[in-house]
Amino acid sequence: MKQKLAIAIIWTFSVAAHVRTLSFIAALLLGLSSQAFAHLTAEQQSCKNQGILLYNQYKAASATPFLLIAAEAGDAEAQFYLAERLRKEKQFMTAEAQKWYEESANQNNVYAMIQLGRSDDNLCVNMGNCPESTKTPAQWLKGALDLTKPVAESGDPEAMYLMYELTLKEEWLEKSANSGYALAQYWMAIGTRQGDGFFLPWKRHEAIGNWLKLSAEGGYPPAMMEYAAFIYEDQGDLTVARHWIVEAAKKGYKSGVSSYGAYSAHSPSLYDFPLDRVKGYALTSLLSELDGGGDVQVYVNETLPEIAEKMTPEQISEASEFAKNWKATHPPLSFFPEKLSR
Repeated sequence: MKQKLAIAIIWTFSVAAHVRTLSFIAALLLGLSSQAFAHLTAEQQSCKNQGILLYNQYKAASATPFLLIAAEAGDAEAQFYLAERLRKEKQFMTAEAQKWYEESANQNNVYAMIQLGRSDDNLCVNMGNCPESTKTPAQWLKGALDLTKPVAESGDPEAMYLMYELTLKEEWLEKSANSGYALAQYWMAIGTRQGDGFFLPWKRHEAIGNWLKLSAEGGYPPAMMEYAAFIYEDQGDLTVARHWIVEAAKKGYKSGVSSYGAYSAHSPSLYDFPLDRVKGYALTSLLSELDGGGDVQVYVNETLPEIAEKMTPEQISEASEFAKNWKATHPPLSFFPEKLSR
């Protein structure tokens, strides 16, 4: 009944409907509202948040029990992330992963529909052991397209990006980027750098920088780091480059934190960061929280002693306080993996 209601809403309101109404429809149909169909208790919501946090830190095993609690409560987003975690663990579509994708997809989560639609390309196809589905991959993709296209045509930037994922038509990626979707802007930069489009050589370089700048300004941490590197390699204003490294660190992005820490401690000295070993040691030490995800601990074990040997015990104690204050006032560390992974 809720699915029929959601679809009916799309056809009831025209493109010219009120912006707030369109935003609600987009959130409802694209599975962007964390509780579109499930009303979580405070404890279940906390488990969901913790599960997604751990997932984004590449701590898949630790994330599973938290995600499972919210998924079993009916939360579509938790169901999607749980399915992603289970699929990635085996590197192919398992029966359990498919079950949770379908639970999420049946609540109109387009991200889950797309992953089910992509299962034709899954390793289990070659292995001949794909689990049975209630629909074919083509049917799931058509369902995702039917839900996404009206929202994209109404001007929703994220829906435009999903249309690109569904159709692989560059025009949708560009529309999304021009509408301000930071992830689309990032991929416009990457595609342009890899040779997409027709540019004079110096214009291509300019276009790459412009897209990275827009994506960084839109709040996408990987673009912040890419833009900082772009400025550095282009011998541009290092004040601007430093700014974006710091901003990426403030967002909790692992690469931003590790770079800000290393460059502050001059291990190595890049981007003309002022020497501040207390800050450098503190930020590097925070990365230990990612132990178990992304092989970060190896880096920490190598870098911290290099910084510490040039510090006094008092400075190391000061760094410990700095780290505590940073953690209390900034978002949790994250690798910021893309939601639609392969």
